[in-house]
Amino acid sequence: MNKSKVKGTSAETAVVNFLREHGFPHAERRALTGANDQGDVSGCIGLAIEIKNHKEYKFPKWIKETQIEKENANADFGILVVKPNGVGVSNTGQWWAVMTLEDMTSLVRDAGYGSPRD
Repeated sequence: MNKSKVKGTSAETAVVNFLREHGFPHAERRALTGANDQGDVSGCIGLAIEIKNHKEYKFPKWIKETQIEKENANADFGILVVKPNGVGVSNTGQWWAVMTLEDMTSLVRDAGYGSPRD
């Protein structure tokens, strides 16, 4: 396996383990699916999760990729998880979760936040 694949596998495994430990017991690494990619993680209903572990950040490209995977998976939300440089797998909870503003407002609104409460 090449170095890039090893980094990707390590990051995906770290995220899946974190998700399992934090309320997503069915999270698992998704097998590569080619042209109809649905993200790197399965078992999280309504979510298409893409994981990146690169020295250089390419957020515009990665967000577009995540949105395509969201559509392919017929998911409600697309989430891009990025390992920041210098933050290891022992601190996966400190990695970045990025999504479009549209997805974020839908998620927060559907969770009951954002509107004044009585």
